[in-house]
Amino acid sequence: MDNLGKYIKKPYTKYRKNIEIITKEGWRKRRFSSILEIDVTNARNIIKKYKEKKGFKISFTGWIIKCVAQTLCENKEFNSYKHGNNQILIFDDVDVAIPVERSFDGKTRPMAYILRKANEKSVIEITNEIRTVQSEKVDESTQLLGKKLSKFEKFVLNAPTFLKKFLMWLLNDNAKLKKKHFGTTGVTAIGMKGKFPGWVIPLGGVATTLFVVGGITKKPGVVNNKISIREYLHLTVTTDHDLIDGGPLVRFIERLINLMENGFGLN
Repeated sequence: MDNLGKYIKKPYTKYRKNIEIITKEGWRKRRFSSILEIDVTNARNIIKKYKEKKGFKISFTGWIIKCVAQTLCENKEFNSYKHGNNQILIFDDVDVAIPVERSFDGKTRPMAYILRKANEKSVIEITNEIRTVQSEKVDESTQLLGKKLSKFEKFVLNAPTFLKKFLMWLLNDNAKLKKKHFGTTGVTAIGMKGKFPGWVIPLGGVATTLFVVGGITKKPGVVNNKISIREYLHLTVTTDHDLIDGGPLVRFIERLINLMENGFGLN
């Protein structure tokens, strides 16, 4: 008697194998996650009014990236990597790795893109850059957006899995190469893909600090001692405890919340 029933076969692609390798690298770090609710009512209203007045829709995710970049710029120890056994490299430039979801041949795939020097760009510039990348032509071989790959990078992307794992091991303690190929932080906007009233706890990644944007929920809040309906963003911040302690994290999150609740970069 056949208990399997009907099923289909689907290839475990090179793309999915690459995700597996990076995820396993993230598990090697001693991370802790902070689950936040941030009142983004003011920012959402400003973005809405800007579209009505200018006819241009500011990317909400782009605005979050701007707030993240500013907070990292002011708290540079979060914008760092361990380098070798005895050094930490702290970077001035905030290079934000983001997934850009693209469709082709009936398939949907998030592709990697790095917003370089996001701390020096306005919300409008970030919005335009994201939309430019979203409009790029892609095909089955495309895994990265917005850059021309070197011969070595093409070789790595198409290399056997065992060789990629070895190269990831070599890359592990080289902060300069990590910044070049992975950026200095990552922002993933899960909640912007549809109705998602909650948080996501990431498995980890290469960067010291990662941000996962969940959904937005309307609920009562207190403003000026009055109760009103507010919009709260669910945001998870995950940090490498090998490099960051609790005290600096509290101050970092306090600053991030302050920027976001006051609509930083939108005025």
